[in-house]
Amino acid sequence: MRDPNIGRIEARPGQQAYGMGLGVILLDDVYPGFPGDVRNASGYTFPIQYEVVSGVDIKKLVVDSNKIMCLPPLIKSAQKLEKLGCRAIVAECGYFAYFQREVASSVKIPVFMSSLLQVAMAQQIVGASRVVGILMANAKHLTDHHLESVGIKLGSNYVIGGAMEDLRCEEFDHLWTAGLRTNPPAADYAKAESEFLAVAIEFYKSHPKMGAMVLECTGFPPFARALQREIGIPIFSWGTLMEYAYSAVVHREYYGHV
Repeated sequence: MRDPNIGRIEARPGQQAYGMGLGVILLDDVYPGFPGDVRNASGYTFPIQYEVVSGVDIKKLVVDSNKIMCLPPLIKSAQKLEKLGCRAIVAECGYFAYFQREVASSVKIPVFMSSLLQVAMAQQIVGASRVVGILMANAKHLTDHHLESVGIKLGSNYVIGGAMEDLRCEEFDHLWTAGLRTNPPAADYAKAESEFLAVAIEFYKSHPKMGAMVLECTGFPPFARALQREIGIPIFSWGTLMEYAYSAVVHREYYGHV
């Protein structure tokens, strides 16, 4: 079957490909991702187009304090994805929140730079008397600028945790952490899930008023379902953000009966 509304086709100015979905900006780093990780295209039901942001790795984006050098190649990558015909742009790491405003202003398609964009919405759905848990990979590198850039009001109803602190998620370190990466970078699914669940459940239990949790890291979504089975609250992740983003720019038809 084909969409009967697609009859005549016509080129859009400057657009080189058609029927595109989400353009994903990847860090210039080499490591694998389980299905559900943004880096693994097989876990998603819509088209994915990757673009590596040249010269911007985990250290430069997350660890280094001077991040301004990341912006020019980031904008270049976003504009390339736009020209290719992507309907919206997302990024690989939650710390790309730092550049949400700048990248959104550099293109004419919607930009979703961080899973943290969902925090403000989560705060509204849980109400002011409860908190939203923000589970970072490494919370020590999070700044006020990251939060404010995605519309989070400082000091509002959120709490922050770090999954990888004190080397508690060894399998993640084997993929992402300089000096601890295996050669080649590799991780065991069952062990990674077990380690992640332990810290995420502890984070939840340490905040009795937590009404929802937002997972910052793109490596966390493979384990989000298992976490939700354990704690029973809404879980927002890169998976939910990407599905929302795609549904907004490629709205589906409804079929049913009355």
